Amino acid sequence: MDPIEEHRLSFGAAAQAYQQSRPGYPAQALAWAIGTAPGRVVDLGAGTGQLTRVALAAGFEVVPVEPDPGMRAALDAATPGTVARDGAAESIPLPDGYADAVVVGTAYHWFDRARAHPEIARVLRPGGVFAPMRNDRDLSVDWVRRLDEIVQAARFHRPDVADFGPLFAPAEWATFRHAVPQTPQGLLDLIATRSWYLVATEDVRQRLRGEVSELCATHPDLAGRDGFELPYVTTVCRAVRR
Repeated sequence: MDPIEEHRLSFGAAAQAYQQSRPGYPAQALAWAIGTAPGRVVDLGAGTGQLTRVALAAGFEVVPVEPDPGMRAALDAATPGTVARDGAAESIPLPDGYADAVVVGTAYHWFDRARAHPEIARVLRPGGVFAPMRNDRDLSVDWVRRLDEIVQAARFHRPDVADFGPLFAPAEWATFRHAVPQTPQGLLDLIATRSWYLVATEDVRQRLRGEVSELCATHPDLAGRDGFELPYVTTVCRAVRR
């Protein structure tokens, strides 16, 4: 199996942990990208619904689309009244011009862009917005930078792009900072939802858990603390459908 495909398909086995551990997205980031309700939003590659719930809380009508049945089940359970559609970025189960906006969280780096971008344009109305966004740990913080050094290995995903093709106007970018309450056990749970951990051997998993536990026990910003904040930088892009 292609390494990217193996990593992309690894999340379903950890859907519940993913739902509980992965960070959400700042409401301000969503508002900057797609404006305010009302409107119909498609959350593409919705996972367990972290971005879906932000859009719902902002008052949008939201249709989550997710290919993994385990992730869809976790999304539905955590988001009463919402049922995720079975589909992928390369084949969206919605009609032409259906959406005012298509948003994508961390899943964007798994997309086959040559196929996904025209498909996203198809389901957007003219003037609609495509808004991929991602959460990155804030590496300006020393202990977070050390965590990143521990978990850097095996990043099998496609790099971000700035050009979505001729169907979209030039993209705009913005960043937003936020923080998520965390604990030592929560940090272990978080790394266990990453694809490079899910496909790793048990020896590698044990080494990673040990190094993260040691970081929590010895770093001066974390040692002896039951709780702390994990800071993130959310990078948001918006491109208007021509």
